[in-house]
Amino acid sequence: MTRDDILQATSMPPFSPSYPRGPYRFVRREYLIITYETDPVALRRALPEPLEPHPDNLVFYEWMKMPDSSGFGDYQESGTGALATYHGEPCNFSIQMYLDDEPPITAGREIWGFPKKWGQPRLELRKDTLTGTLYYDEERVAMGTMTYKHKSLNGDLPRVKEGLAKLNVNLKLIPDVDGGPKIAQLVGYRLEDITVHGAWDGEGRLDLIPHVNCRVADLPVRRIVGARHMIVDFTLPFGQVLHDYLA
Repeated sequence: MTRDDILQATSMPPFSPSYPRGPYRFVRREYLIITYETDPVALRRALPEPLEPHPDNLVFYEWMKMPDSSGFGDYQESGTGALATYHGEPCNFSIQMYLDDEPPITAGREIWGFPKKWGQPRLELRKDTLTGTLYYDEERVAMGTMTYKHKSLNGDLPRVKEGLAKLNVNLKLIPDVDGGPKIAQLVGYRLEDITVHGAWDGEGRLDLIPHVNCRVADLPVRRIVGARHMIVDFTLPFGQVLHDYLA
């Protein structure tokens, strides 16, 4: 390989790249999001400075079903995030994510700094209940349930779309060859070209089971605030560096 060949490679290994060059389009991505109040000490420990937590210590647990994702295929994902602010601007911060497909794990970590690990999430409709589960090494560590399409948001889809377009933030950490930090950044991005096919609110419940290698229960459930079900299309663009801890 020449230098030009190397610099044109989209990802490792260059003979069989893990993912193509973006941006990446997601079609009919389905969400189950359960928002809840958690322990303020645990939340502060999970949020990197200069992010500030929501005044009510709100976090969310979400399941995502991706049936059609350019470059990544068909997979599912589950994990936790926090409602926060970045210099006063509302944002969502990704705390931990578990999914069952190698390309989006690798691309998510390498490009945007998504905190992704391998897991076995499932989002499905079981009779009258929208149900999400997460297994890690064959042990169930999370289950969320929501009433199915009890309250349609069809008359308020512009507000739903506006919420999807808010700032999202990840903590990107990549070591150098000596094991020390090479990249330590807060990375921001905003979804683009959003189409909301449907959105519904309803009652939700969430059960989190402690596990040392899948620590979703480290943000305990104090109070359920609400649950939302959505089906959307969007483009995931490249991000920008909001804060460089090595600068």
